[in-house]
Amino acid sequence: MIINLLIFLIIYFVSIFSVIGFGQTTKNILFKNEDLDYGYLGLLGLSILFIYSYLSNIFFEHSNLHNLILIILGFCIFLKNFERLKDFKYFILLFLLLFISLIIFKTHDDFPYYHFGYTYLLTDKNLIFGLGHLNHGFRTPSSIFYLNSLFILPYVKFYLIHLPAILFLGFVNFTLLRKLFLDIRLRKFDFVFFYQIFSIIFINIFFYRIAEHGTDRSAQILIFLLFTEIFIILERKNFTYLQISKIFLILSLVITLKAFYLLYCLILIPIIIILLKKNKFSKNLSRYVYKPSFCILLTSLSILFLINISNSGCLIYPVHFTCIEHLSWSISTSEVNNMNNWYEQWSKAGAGPNFRVENPEFYIKSFNWVENWIDKYFFNKVSDFLLGIFFLSIIFVIVFFSKKKIKVNFKKENYWFFFIILILFFEWFYNHPALRYGGYVLIATLVFFPVSILISKFKQEPKQLTKKISILLTISALIFFSRNIMRIDQEVDKYNFRPFLDNNFRITSNHYRMNNEINILIDNFEKCEAKKNICNKNLYTIHKKLNNYIIVRD
Repeated sequence: MIINLLIFLIIYFVSIFSVIGFGQTTKNILFKNEDLDYGYLGLLGLSILFIYSYLSNIFFEHSNLHNLILIILGFCIFLKNFERLKDFKYFILLFLLLFISLIIFKTHDDFPYYHFGYTYLLTDKNLIFGLGHLNHGFRTPSSIFYLNSLFILPYVKFYLIHLPAILFLGFVNFTLLRKLFLDIRLRKFDFVFFYQIFSIIFINIFFYRIAEHGTDRSAQILIFLLFTEIFIILERKNFTYLQISKIFLILSLVITLKAFYLLYCLILIPIIIILLKKNKFSKNLSRYVYKPSFCILLTSLSILFLINISNSGCLIYPVHFTCIEHLSWSISTSEVNNMNNWYEQWSKAGAGPNFRVENPEFYIKSFNWVENWIDKYFFNKVSDFLLGIFFLSIIFVIVFFSKKKIKVNFKKENYWFFFIILILFFEWFYNHPALRYGGYVLIATLVFFPVSILISKFKQEPKQLTKKISILLTISALIFFSRNIMRIDQEVDKYNFRPFLDNNFRITSNHYRMNNEINILIDNFEKCEAKKNICNKNLYTIHKKLNNYIIVRD
């Protein structure tokens, strides 16, 4: 009945407010005098919850009771610190709109393979070393799995598992929208302003399917906000502690979602160059390094490295020179290299569900793969994406066009940053040219950046501009909502999905495959401990040290 959906909606909002509650507590302790909106409070809450989720899982599993107590605690903190701001109703409206994306039946291909298994394991067992031996996906952990595990609750069970993806989308949306309308009020119609509009519309139209987010799209949504904050620093000379803190916070979330985004620390170079030119680098370095935001970044990175080491023996898998071979559970260097080549082969369209290229080692070298990549991947995935980007850009130019032009004092530091984005783009194209591995945000920014500069030269009347933006945002919201409605309708027809009676995604025994395999290993270990003569030889052995199991390949 529809009551099931209403209860689901109530728990959905309680969980959202709980995350903000933890963000409020962290702000009151670490950022007492700083002003953060609901979006950044939410991102701060997610960052702290990730740190907590890993540290707590060393000692105990994230059971339903544990998660319930945690969520209620965060919600109580939210109620205690609640201040009814004028934008609170817009925050509620935004997440009401996003709720429809949580009604899911079909999940993405990697979900049963390792996303669900990894998350569910955290609710059933505490930290196990050497998980990477059992599943390749377990070798590349993400903070979103740890966050997912905290929202497995009584009654809703694991059907709020996609909530963190919605939170990233919602918090980023809210912050960008708030910045946008503040700029309108202050009449800041520079290129940063138009890049913000591009970002909002892009993430809601192109990333409307929450089930497809995985670890990749959430990170790229955050990167749009990260680029916006960098542009604000470079274009508007906003070198405040709060602004730098936002950069560190977003970076910590992005990198823990996907470890290879560690490369995005390169975006700090233009800021460092400016501080060097002003002879303020040493002064500002000491000011920022010892501040809480930088400590959160370092703590998050340290935990990410510890998770990677505990799973595979590598700081960043599958980068072989970061691996520590002498650990008993470490993946062998040869296997790490083979998997690195496999990931590269797959991203360069050299492999798929039904085909493999001959001589993959030769294929991935230099640019031997480009012709095949163009044939099998560029057409039609990248080409369709580019058409969408260019179409959106043309609409923007038409909507904001004006015969009256103004002189724009464009800061040259932005070109340095654009050059960094180009470097990241070429690294992406040469090593892992799949859109999911950072291609969406890099390609979009390379187009949106110059178009935003062009549009900023058109003189805008504030009242007319507000109307235009309101229409564009309304259209993007309607597209988001209608595309999800059509998705649900297709799932009803194809899978006999009943969203009003049972708003749950499809689950099969395959989702529990890894958990069953681990339980068998642990069961055999306990039998071996009790009676040595019943031990069976297997591909893996398992040991126990203190309170944690260690999986070793025989």
